[in-house]
Amino acid sequence: MLLTEIARTSSAVAGTSARKAKTGLLAECLRAARPGDGGPGDAAPGEAAVVVAYLSGELPQRQIGVGYASFRDIPPPAAEPSLTVPDVDAAFGEIGAVSGKGAVARRRDLLTALMARATHDEQDFLIRLLSGELRQGALDGVMAEAIAAAAGVPAAEVRRAVMLRGALGPVATAALAEGVAGLRAFTLEVGRPIKPMLAAAAPSVEEAYEKIDAEAAVEWKLDGIRAQIHLRRSGPSAAPEIAVFTRTLDDITDRLPEVVEVLGGLPVRDAVFDGELIALRPDGRPHPFQVTSARTATRTRRAGAEQVPLSVFLFDVLHLDGADLLDRPGAERHAELSRVVPEALRMPRLVTADPAEAKEFFDDAVARGHEGVMVKSPATPYTAGRRGAGWIKVKPRHTLDLVVLAVEWGHGRRQGLLSNLHLGARDPETGGFVMLGKTFKGLTDKLLAWQTERLRALAVREDDWTVHVRPELVVEIAFDGVQRSPRYPAGIALRFARVLRYRPDKTAAEADTIDTVRAVAPAFD
Repeated sequence: MLLTEIARTSSAVAGTSARKAKTGLLAECLRAARPGDGGPGDAAPGEAAVVVAYLSGELPQRQIGVGYASFRDIPPPAAEPSLTVPDVDAAFGEIGAVSGKGAVARRRDLLTALMARATHDEQDFLIRLLSGELRQGALDGVMAEAIAAAAGVPAAEVRRAVMLRGALGPVATAALAEGVAGLRAFTLEVGRPIKPMLAAAAPSVEEAYEKIDAEAAVEWKLDGIRAQIHLRRSGPSAAPEIAVFTRTLDDITDRLPEVVEVLGGLPVRDAVFDGELIALRPDGRPHPFQVTSARTATRTRRAGAEQVPLSVFLFDVLHLDGADLLDRPGAERHAELSRVVPEALRMPRLVTADPAEAKEFFDDAVARGHEGVMVKSPATPYTAGRRGAGWIKVKPRHTLDLVVLAVEWGHGRRQGLLSNLHLGARDPETGGFVMLGKTFKGLTDKLLAWQTERLRALAVREDDWTVHVRPELVVEIAFDGVQRSPRYPAGIALRFARVLRYRPDKTAAEADTIDTVRAVAPAFD
C-alpha cells in the first residue's frame, strides 16, 4: 500500500465529526491492507498492523528519537507518490536504531532522505504523525469498529481480541486474514498482559448504588500503581516466574523485588491477578503518590538511595491454575481470589446492599488517607478496556484527569519557567481535546522546574507567551465547580482549578472526556 492512501484517509477522517463516517473511511483503507497472495500490488504480511498504528497516530517502534525540531529544514516534496508503507516502516526502524556518537546527525540525514521521497501531503502526514499532532478521531473504539467492518466480523469479537492481545495491530492482521477464527485464536496467555478493566465515576456512594441497583462490593480505592501480575511455575516445587505490568502494559518486574518475593509464596501453579501497589507509612497511611511512583520510574536509581517498599493489594483474579475466569461474575472471581490469596494481600472489601453501610466504609477509607472506594457489581464479568456500570469509583473531592494542551511562560518569581497550564478534556467524537480553562495553582517550585523541562520536550510550536505541546501529558486537577463560560468551545470551564499531581501512568487516551465533565456540571448549578 502506498503511504498516500493513508495520508488521504487521515485527512478525510479529520474532516468529519461523525463516528459512522470515520469508521467507514478507516474500514475502506484497512481493506486495502488485507494480506494477498503475494502478487503485484498486494499488501505485505503484517502491513495491516502498521496501517492501524499510523491511522491511530502511533508508531510500531513507539519512539525513534525524532522531535518537532527535526522538521525545521525539510527538503522539497516529491512530485509523485512512491513511498510504500513498508518503506516508511523500515525507515522508521532504521532511524530508531541509530545510537552513539553522531546519532543526531545520522537521524537527521535518514529523516531527510525519507522526506525527500514524500509528496507534500505525505510530508504533512509524516510530520503530524512523528510530532504527535495527528488528531483525527481514530481512537481505539473507532478503530476496533473499523477493523470489524473491514474484515466483516462482529465488533464484539474484535474488542475481545484487543482486550486479550493488548494491541490493535495484531488483531487487525488476524481479522483481515482469518476472520472470526483468527480473532478467537487470541486467548489469555500467562506472561502477556491484557488491557485492564476501567471504572466509571459517580459523585457519591449513593449514586453509585443507584447505577448498580443491587447488592454491591465496596473496596478501598488507593492512590497507587495499578498492577497486573502474572505468575507461573514449571513444576510443583519450582520457583515461580513472575511478571508485573502497569496499566499501560509496561513490564516493571525488575524494579520491584519485594513484590516478586511476597507473591512467590502464593499456593498457585499459574495465575493472573489484578491489583494495586502502594507505599505505606508505618502507621498504614499512604505516602504521597510521588513516593510510590518513584519505585516504578524508568530512570536509574541512585546507588544506596533509600527505597520505600511497596505493599500489595490484590482485588481480582483473571486466570487461576489453568482456568480463565474473565467471563465469570465478579463474586465468583473474588471467591477464587480469597481461596489462594491471604487477607493481608487482598484489598479491604465490604459486600452490602445498604448504601448507608457502604458510606461508612467510604468514610473510613478516606479517614485512613485513601482516595475513596470502588463500588463493584458482583455480577459483572471482567470487561477490559471499557468503562461501564460494573465498576464505579467514588472520590470525596472533585477531580479530573486532563491533558496539557499548552502552557504559558510565568512572571515575577516564575520568570523563565513554564507555569500557566491550558487544560483539555478528551472529546470521544472528534478524537481531539476540548479546553476547559487554565491554572497555575498548586505548583511547587520542584514541579515547576520539572514541567518546564518536560513540556519543552513536547513543544510543537511557540510564540512570545505560549508553548503549544503534543497532547500527551496527563495531569490530575482538583476543582471547586463547573461554570458556564462563553470563552471556551464547550461553553463551560472549571472553577478554581488546581494541580494535584501529574499522571505519568496514564496516556492521553485515558484522560477524562468532555462528556464526564458535562455529567458532573449540573451538581454545581
